[in-house]
Amino acid sequence: MSGGIARGRLTEERKAWRKNHPHAFVAKPETSSDGTNNLMVWQCIIPGKSGTDWEGGFYPLTLNFSEDYPSKPPKCKFPQGFFHPNVYPSGTVCLSILNEDYVTTLHHCFVLLRANVLKEKKKALQGSLTPQGWRPAITVKQILVGIQDLLDEPNPNDPAQTEGYQLFVQDKNEYKRRVKQQAKQYPTVV
Repeated sequence: MSGGIARGRLTEERKAWRKNHPHAFVAKPETSSDGTNNLMVWQCIIPGKSGTDWEGGFYPLTLNFSEDYPSKPPKCKFPQGFFHPNVYPSGTVCLSILNEDYVTTLHHCFVLLRANVLKEKKKALQGSLTPQGWRPAITVKQILVGIQDLLDEPNPNDPAQTEGYQLFVQDKNEYKRRVKQQAKQYPTVV
C-alpha cells in the first residue's frame, strides 16, 4: 500500500514541478531503457546561485525515493567526491531536513570530527545544535532549493567531509578556490 502512496505523491510532485519550478533547476524521473519513467529515481540539476562562488556550475544530484516516501525522505546524492563540508565522500548530502533521525545523523557527522578537529571546536559546535528533520510535507522543490542554499551557506554543525569542513573553517581562500574550480567541472548542459 505504501508504494502506491509514494508513487501517487511523486506523480503529484512531478505535475507541480512542471507547472512551476525555480529557474535553471531540473528535476525529472529517470528514464529507463524501455522509455518508461522511474518515479522512484529523479535526476536533478541544481544551479549555483548567482553572485556566489558556486555561480556558473550546474550540479547533478540524484534523488532516490523509497516505497516509504513521503514518510521517509529521499536519499540525495551528488557525484562521488563532490567537494562540500556537508556532503559525504560518497556524495550523500548531510542536511537536517533530509534526516529522519537527526540526532543519529549528528553522531555520524561528529565521528569525522573526532579524529581531525580541535576538541574546543567540537565542544562549541555541540552546544549550538538545534534539532530539526524531515517532515512529509516537504516538497521536491523545497529539497532542491534547500540544497542550493546549503551550497553557498555550509552548516559547520553538520560536517560530513573532513577536507571540505577543515578548509571552510581554517582556510577560506583555499575553500573558495576549490569551490570555483568545482563550478568549472559542472558547466551548463544546454
